[in-house]
Amino acid sequence: MPSISTTQPCQTVVTTFEVNPGQSQDLMHEITRAYDEFIRHQDGFLGAGLHINDAQTRIANYAQWERREDFQSMLRSNQMQVYTRRFAKLCQRFEPVLYDVEATY
Repeated sequence: MPSISTTQPCQTVVTTFEVNPGQSQDLMHEITRAYDEFIRHQDGFLGAGLHINDAQTRIANYAQWERREDFQSMLRSNQMQVYTRRFAKLCQRFEPVLYDVEATY
């Protein structure tokens, strides 16, 4: 489970997906499948949360990893490339961005 803190030494990844109307649940299923089958079992994975907007046109994936290198290794793996291609077929675009927590309230 993610914990947002400025004192927790981890790498935060926020991935946003722009989804065509009517495809959000299909994409959510594929993302959940990727976590269940592969992502959450990778070295350095700490936790993640999936969010969907009211219009069901955007999905946000908030994930935490022990180190940037752990995330990058998972992302470059052959198995993750298979999931990435599935995601690309179900959305207009998606982009993972690495962040450091600067403040919490």
